[in-house]
Amino acid sequence: MSDQGHQVAKVAALVAGGAVIGAGIGLLFAPQTGAETRREVGRYAKKAQLQANRWSRTVQSGVKEVMDRRKAANHKNEQKPLIEAV
Repeated sequence: MSDQGHQVAKVAALVAGGAVIGAGIGLLFAPQTGAETRREVGRYAKKAQLQANRWSRTVQSGVKEVMDRRKAANHKNEQKPLIEAV
């Protein structure tokens, strides 16, 4: 994976980690009944799953784009003659 792909993956992991930590803190300080909290956690989990799927597709798309550009650059370099006549 390229450096850009690693950076995107790191950012996605940090955002997801922050969301999980924020949700945990919210649960600790929420003045709700257990049933309300469970219902809210279920809704949050569905939203988080959708967001994770979107981020995953975005990361995959970005990595694919970088790989395609790298392949195109390599292919372009392969077409150049190794020895040039003077």
